[in-house]
Amino acid sequence: MQSVIIGTGSALPTRRVSNAELAETVDTSDEWIVERTGIRFRHIAGPDETTATLAADACRAALGSAGIAAQDIDLIVLATATPDQTFPASATKVQAMLGIDDCVAFDVAAVCSGFLYALQVADSMLRSGAARRALVIGAETFSRILDWEDRATCVLFGDGAGAVVLEAQDTGARGILAVRLHADGRHNELLYVDGGPSTTGTVGKVRMKGREVFRHAVVNLASVMTETLAVAGLSAGDVDWLVPHQANARILDATARKLNLSPDKVVVTVDQHANTSAASVPLALDTAVKDGRIKHGDLIVLEAMGGGFTWGAAVIRF
Repeated sequence: MQSVIIGTGSALPTRRVSNAELAETVDTSDEWIVERTGIRFRHIAGPDETTATLAADACRAALGSAGIAAQDIDLIVLATATPDQTFPASATKVQAMLGIDDCVAFDVAAVCSGFLYALQVADSMLRSGAARRALVIGAETFSRILDWEDRATCVLFGDGAGAVVLEAQDTGARGILAVRLHADGRHNELLYVDGGPSTTGTVGKVRMKGREVFRHAVVNLASVMTETLAVAGLSAGDVDWLVPHQANARILDATARKLNLSPDKVVVTVDQHANTSAASVPLALDTAVKDGRIKHGDLIVLEAMGGGFTWGAAVIRF
């Protein structure tokens, strides 16, 4: 059995914020942000938009793309660092919003790598026969944990959600070919949130040492993509599309150069969405599927790195 992506979907908050609008309240400028990050816009969740509502909207779009009903889903894995509540899992809220009476539903926390972690978990469960069809989601409302007086971080992030429908199929033609995940908790102080239920009793705010994160990201991402391709018996030359975590345009460029990949093969949405953490990979994937770039039969590589550090890659025959 292989896990095949049969549908993709995404959702963005209604409010779209430009760099110029951000500069009205933050000590920054459009030129400064674009030069350092490539970001031009981000979406910010309104009072009635939460991680779960955005996730549910992305799931509805993915189900429509797959042509199946919500009741056909027996597994929901939601990757997020910004759940609606400490508990229960936001995945169960999504389940209820979709009208699914009973299925396995839980959250995965690996920050920006969360979607890759969720994908691996769902793939393992589908291959084992524990489920037949799964919704794998990355959804975030990172704007709720930003320090809006810290221009080094608040300009980088946005809100959104992306989802895929995975189906177990007895086929060798399409599906997830290989996934490799890593973590190194020694680097907690480089990218973290300074709060939590068992420490401060508060949600906390994002803190980051950007230069150090950049250095680790370029090395780790290039390494894990090469590793994952090798496991699948492939090389960078076989890749049709790289769908990376949309953290920073400079990281995307540097990673592509390390793999000798043409920039034309890299899906870039960071200019429009900013860094949406666990949502960024499925958001970018859905964008490229919807605009016709990614087609059935294409070999795609997904990659991400986030706080922890956690990082990973997936090789998929779409």
